[in-house]
Amino acid sequence: MDSPGTGPRTAPDTARRNLVERVLGPAAPGERLRTDALFALAMAASAVVVVQVVRDNGHPPGIAGWALLIAAHITIVWRRRAPMRVMVVLMAILLTYHSLDANHTAPMAVSMAGLFTVASRSRPRNTVLVGAAVIGVMLGVKFSEGIAEGAESLRISGWIVSFLLLGVYVRIHRQYVASVVERAERAERTREEEARRRVAEERLRVARDLHDLLAHSITLVGVQTSVAAHVLAADPDRLDRAAVAKALDDVAETCRTARGELRATLEVLRSGTDDGTDEARGPLPGLGSLPDLAEAARTAGARVELSVTECGAPPAVGVAAYRIVQEALTNAVRHAGPGPTVRVDVTTGEAALNVTVTDDGAGAGVREGGGTPGYGLVGMRERARTVGGTLEAGPRPEGGFMVSAVLPLASAPLGGLT
Repeated sequence: MDSPGTGPRTAPDTARRNLVERVLGPAAPGERLRTDALFALAMAASAVVVVQVVRDNGHPPGIAGWALLIAAHITIVWRRRAPMRVMVVLMAILLTYHSLDANHTAPMAVSMAGLFTVASRSRPRNTVLVGAAVIGVMLGVKFSEGIAEGAESLRISGWIVSFLLLGVYVRIHRQYVASVVERAERAERTREEEARRRVAEERLRVARDLHDLLAHSITLVGVQTSVAAHVLAADPDRLDRAAVAKALDDVAETCRTARGELRATLEVLRSGTDDGTDEARGPLPGLGSLPDLAEAARTAGARVELSVTECGAPPAVGVAAYRIVQEALTNAVRHAGPGPTVRVDVTTGEAALNVTVTDDGAGAGVREGGGTPGYGLVGMRERARTVGGTLEAGPRPEGGFMVSAVLPLASAPLGGLT
């Protein structure tokens, strides 16, 4: 599967690219130059046709006139690369051409193309300066030849202004399209970043689930098999078959429970999506499943005292409380020594669920990070943060270890449903 930002071009990408090329022109410099050269060739051909058709607006151009006319059309090829410089050169060429009294209509197309390019691709100030210069020079020359010539130049000035205004409109429209494309690309980058963030959060969630599940189950299986081994080795002549069968049944039950939770987690991974629904995960564990946790810890030799106050906790808060108690019981079974007494209190305070797990065993240093560090305490703190809560853990002054979490009962994010 393609990762975000590296996959094949999608339909929206292609449509956006086509829109940009249609409005802004071809993106490749070579393609732009080829298009402008073909455009200049077409205008040159039209100028030749005008010279042959229009006979009443100046003399047919001679060798110098044709040379200047061709030079003007060659210059216009680079109009999009340097609009102002091309316009200055074009004005110099055309002033010389018109001074020869050659056909004055022939260079009309190339001059209008230069004006349009300046207006559509240069700053507004340059557009005003070029328009004023062209109209001023033309009016000055024509009125010096007579009132009739001056009146005709006023009509031509209207066309000049029209092309300039059209260029300004195209420039504004191009800027609008560019801003739309930029916003679309920015939104796409935001979506890709959001997708990467969600993938990272999902990986963390799965790692947290697997840690809680496997650490709890493997610890219980280890303790239960140790009990069976001890019964078998303690007095082989008087084998307590009932005790051995009970221990093996506990192992089997722990394995079945772990297999069910592991299957639910793997189904979420296979689905490839996490839309916040619970169908793929099966029933979510919550406060109602705490007695099962306590009973499993008792089969491992711990004396568990459970006190749960009934409350309408949101599913995310219930899952977080369940996982915190699960990890705390696992740590007590692993590190508190043989036969620890563990007390689990789940009560409701001011708009919050208070979870407290205490034991009277040893091993506090290992659980705080000394000895062989693990991810248990880190995972419990992350569980609390997913629902906006806090968690504290550490040794008790009178001995043993304590885990205390405060989980708000307000609406929790979907990330807590893990």
